[in-house]
Amino acid sequence: MSASVRTEPLELESTLGDLLYADKAKSRVTEAEWVELVRAIAGGDQLALQRLYGRTHRIVFTLLMRIVNNRETAEELTLDVFHDVWRRAGRYDASGGTVVGWIMNQARSRAIDRVRFEHRKKRINPDLQGPDSESERSSEDTLEGKERERALRAAMVAVLTPEERQALETAFFLEHTHAEVAARLNQPLGTVKTRIRSAMLKLRQALATEGKTS
Repeated sequence: MSASVRTEPLELESTLGDLLYADKAKSRVTEAEWVELVRAIAGGDQLALQRLYGRTHRIVFTLLMRIVNNRETAEELTLDVFHDVWRRAGRYDASGGTVVGWIMNQARSRAIDRVRFEHRKKRINPDLQGPDSESERSSEDTLEGKERERALRAAMVAVLTPEERQALETAFFLEHTHAEVAARLNQPLGTVKTRIRSAMLKLRQALATEGKTS
């Protein structure tokens, strides 16, 4: 998939149904066709993923925008959602709901997790609370806090795999146990523990190196 999300200007007041079927009134996609696309994706068909993305990314983006209220974050999460679709297509069960409903549930879960993540960051890092909190601290302390946050963000992007980052964020920022993380991500408990340990080790090493070079 491309590293950027092409999201056309749209009115957030539009219904998701209106967006999904915009310009397609004469050729609506049947549920059987949706399921066929997902099965093709499960078989490794990247073109099928591109077709599914083209038909649904606008409603995914719109839902994400409504929840996170930030365009950049919504664009990032849109990519994450379709990455999840690519990884989880083989586990899709048509008896559990429609394909679009399955995708939107993943989008909603991603968005809620991100909102909780941001709230959690503010609680554990008072430097991010805003002007009132910053006024109670010296400018030097505030700058140091922002620098630590910058270093942590950079390290998470630079040295962690997407799977390690997802496991670590779910465990730490959402305050889940390893077992809860495994259940939430639908992954084996041992795999989750290994990824979290690996992520913590990589971050410690990266931040230690950052400290020596700064």
